Amino acid sequence: MNLLDPLLIAQLAVLGLATGFLAGLLGIGGGMLMVPFITIILDQRGVPADLAVKMAIATSMATIIFTSISSVRAHHKRGAVRWDIARRLSPGIVIGSLVGSLGVFALLKGTALAIFFALFVGFSATQMFLDKKPKPTRQMPGTGGQLAAGGVIGFISGLVGAGGGFISVPFMTWCNVAIHNAVATSAALGFPIALANVAGYVVSGQSVQGLPAGAFGYIWVPALVVIAICSFLTAPLGAKAAHRLPVKQLKRVFASILYVLAAYMLWKGLRG
Repeated sequence: MNLLDPLLIAQLAVLGLATGFLAGLLGIGGGMLMVPFITIILDQRGVPADLAVKMAIATSMATIIFTSISSVRAHHKRGAVRWDIARRLSPGIVIGSLVGSLGVFALLKGTALAIFFALFVGFSATQMFLDKKPKPTRQMPGTGGQLAAGGVIGFISGLVGAGGGFISVPFMTWCNVAIHNAVATSAALGFPIALANVAGYVVSGQSVQGLPAGAFGYIWVPALVVIAICSFLTAPLGAKAAHRLPVKQLKRVFASILYVLAAYMLWKGLRG
């Protein structure tokens, strides 16, 4: 595999620009877009489907370390991040992420992960598209409840390579956190999710055979570098746009993107 192939660099750059914008706009870290497209790019270069899905998930998660920094800075300037919620969810997120990326991720086949990715993302998209209104009296749970919620967010994020926004945004809005605050706080949560999961992917991928050139554990470093640089540039633009869009439109944009990507990954998993 030629890591300096101009076509490869161009594909990764376009993907990075698009996912960075989505990270800022929707607080999803861009992972929902990256996983299917990195899978396609690796497939085109002869990486077996089972390994391609796993590497796409791991590489997607690694880029979120960088996109979340850029995105959360832009949201924080607007005072949109609920740091009180982020602090309570983060410990559970780290624990759940490590359990997922160190143990379960390594044991599951890539095709099974693709199907899980598709089903869960489709469910999340439906919840957002229906725009169910939370009860006016519902609030965020206490410290113990947020610790447990963080564990679930971190664990599932580790299995699908996303920053957790597809779980944390609906969860927070369900608890009557305003959508723009939920998106901004989700962007902040992307950093501990990504850091813990990446550590797990690197360790669990050390003994894997047949990794392509440029791999570090399950992480494909060339894709990480190009996507991270490009997405860092566009994440603030997405965050700026997020504060101008009406709530319902923001939710429907979120849901529509997720439906398309869920359908592709379901096809990929079933075919494999």
